[in-house]
Amino acid sequence: MQGMRQSWQNHLGQTKTILYEKAREALASVLPITAIVLVLCFTISPIPPDTLLTFLVGAVLLIFGMALFTLGAETAMTPIGERVGAQMTKSRKLWVVVCVSLLIGIIVTISEPDLQVLAGQVPGIPNAVLIGAVAVGVGIFLVIALLRILFQIPLNGLLIASYIVIFTLAAFAPKDFLAVAFDSGGVTTGPMTVPFIMALGLGVSSTRSDGKAGEDSFGLVALCSVGPVLAVLTLALAYPAAGSYVPSVVPEAGDSRELWRLFAQGLPVYAKEMGAALAPIAAFFAVFQVTSLHLPRKNVLKITVGLLYTYIGLVLFMTGVNVGFLPAGSYLGRQIAALEQSWVLIPIGMLMGWFIVQAEPAVHVLNRQVEELTSGAIPGKAMSTSLSIGVAVSIGLAMLRVLTGVSIFVLLVPGYLCAIGLSFVVPKIFTAIAFDSGGVASGPMTATFLLPFAMGACETLGGNVVTDAFGVVTMVAMTPLITIQLLGLVYQLKLKKAAAEAPAAPAPEMPAADDEIIEL
Repeated sequence: MQGMRQSWQNHLGQTKTILYEKAREALASVLPITAIVLVLCFTISPIPPDTLLTFLVGAVLLIFGMALFTLGAETAMTPIGERVGAQMTKSRKLWVVVCVSLLIGIIVTISEPDLQVLAGQVPGIPNAVLIGAVAVGVGIFLVIALLRILFQIPLNGLLIASYIVIFTLAAFAPKDFLAVAFDSGGVTTGPMTVPFIMALGLGVSSTRSDGKAGEDSFGLVALCSVGPVLAVLTLALAYPAAGSYVPSVVPEAGDSRELWRLFAQGLPVYAKEMGAALAPIAAFFAVFQVTSLHLPRKNVLKITVGLLYTYIGLVLFMTGVNVGFLPAGSYLGRQIAALEQSWVLIPIGMLMGWFIVQAEPAVHVLNRQVEELTSGAIPGKAMSTSLSIGVAVSIGLAMLRVLTGVSIFVLLVPGYLCAIGLSFVVPKIFTAIAFDSGGVASGPMTATFLLPFAMGACETLGGNVVTDAFGVVTMVAMTPLITIQLLGLVYQLKLKKAAAEAPAAPAPEMPAADDEIIEL
């Protein structure tokens, strides 16, 4: 008993240390965007004091929420995904892989809070129908992604085929749904989905013995972003756009008690939503634990505590973002667009985009896994810088669309052609990482701050919110595909230069691949 108590005390001590580090990371991520908003408030775009106060309180909740969420992702979501992936693959039964991964994709997607936010703003399609269809789309493409790992199918070939189908279907879909369809692909790869499916890919790839197994573990997020786009484009043919966008309400708090009441009203709402979001995952793990995993009690307890951290973190995160950040973003967008020099939307949007990607929880998860897989050859700092450049450019292009009303096709077609073209000349792992980065960059902060910012600006300028403002998430998801692959191109050139300068060395022997990975 004494030994167990000591072990638990040591675990708590380690948890406090890790939580402190996570809080520092979250603080460093949130402070820049908070500073930008404050500068704008005190200069060109003044906002009411109550709106500013709710934004600042939301920033505090965001910091603590991100810290707890990332801690929970490490201790619960990642281990669950890795163990389930490895276990179902060890069965060597194709039908097991297909059925389990399809179920996982559906459950995790329904649990994704970003999808709930987007579904509530899409006119013409019932929320349940949209969420259900998107979940099935993610489930199907998660199956395809895992089978790609098992059978070593090239990623760029699958992506080319997928986007040919997408753009062909988009040519016949209503224009009002084009931007929404592509946005759905971005929001489904958020803070809940990414840690789980990436860990699932690592678990599945661990059953292979060849040297490229680790590289093939990337690309799941990229393929899982395709399914929702196809699902919404298909639904658009059956559910024509109807209704109109309802702008967000600017919070009013005359005193501190009313300010507290705003967050007190939001906390139970998001506590209920996040409880419903995590319940299917917890139930799935419980069933898998009883039937197949049989983990020691210590591991189960650790994962349970991790799920609790994830839950509390997501509640705080979503409350802070929706109560504080969303209204402030919408109001700022309206105020800046009303200026005589409305073109300043572009540089301001780019500045926000540069920093806001650092506040995405899933980005930290991806950067850490990339650095670990490459043994530091691709440092997290280089990844973060490349993502910031990509997102800054994407927000600038999104603001250009708000100002001009140019079709999203004009930007998406050449962008994806460039990304796919680069996939043939850069190392394959960079292609997979790039397309995964596009998915994780477009997370909660994009959907709840940048998108309202664009909507508010579009309202003031008299544009069509559905066609001109929607698509921000899409642009954020597209540009990292190019910047990360360009990073890979630079990395490849450096390796060639180093190899040319170094003395010749015997080529290392590659381990023999398994004769049979899985039974048909």
